[in-house]
Amino acid sequence: MSALICRIELDKKNGIILTVENKDGKITQTAVLNGESITITSKGQKDTSIITQKPDSITIKCKDFTLDTETITCKSTKDTLHKSGQKFDIKSADDMTLKTDSKLTGAADGDSEVSGKNVVFSADNKGEFSGTAITVSAKGKMEVKGTQLALSGSAQTEMEGGASVKVSSKGMLDVKSTGVTTIKGSMTNIQGAMVKLG
Repeated sequence: MSALICRIELDKKNGIILTVENKDGKITQTAVLNGESITITSKGQKDTSIITQKPDSITIKCKDFTLDTETITCKSTKDTLHKSGQKFDIKSADDMTLKTDSKLTGAADGDSEVSGKNVVFSADNKGEFSGTAITVSAKGKMEVKGTQLALSGSAQTEMEGGASVKVSSKGMLDVKSTGVTTIKGSMTNIQGAMVKLG
């Protein structure tokens, strides 16, 4: 690499301009202090990075930005925005917490997926799942519990078991229909201490 060209310009109107030129690498570095802002520019053949500092702001403009440190703390007293024009990844080697003192909203124009070794959804008040079609499945045992449990379908409701289906109640069991009720099987057994038909 040939010798660098270095210049220092002092001007009462334009401030201080520091310039370093690398003609072999075709890179020009400048630092401008004009009394209103400090601007550091690194310009190459294809790309340019700029750091601009003002009394109320710092702006970094570059093609690739890397921050490598042991700990990072970011705080803002007002709104915070993280935006990506393409893929956005957040990863942690240890526990991760996402918490807000107000409303939490997650939305996607495409598919959404939540997975983990154990996944728990809980609500202090009301919990709701809704969609055009919802499937809940378990490779092992699945339990649905509640103080009151209601299953309803506006068109059709089905309960099916590959081996057997058991419906039981410790109190009264009421099965009724405003239309036709059919109980059918290869063998039908109706029993009780008192059985009333009709």
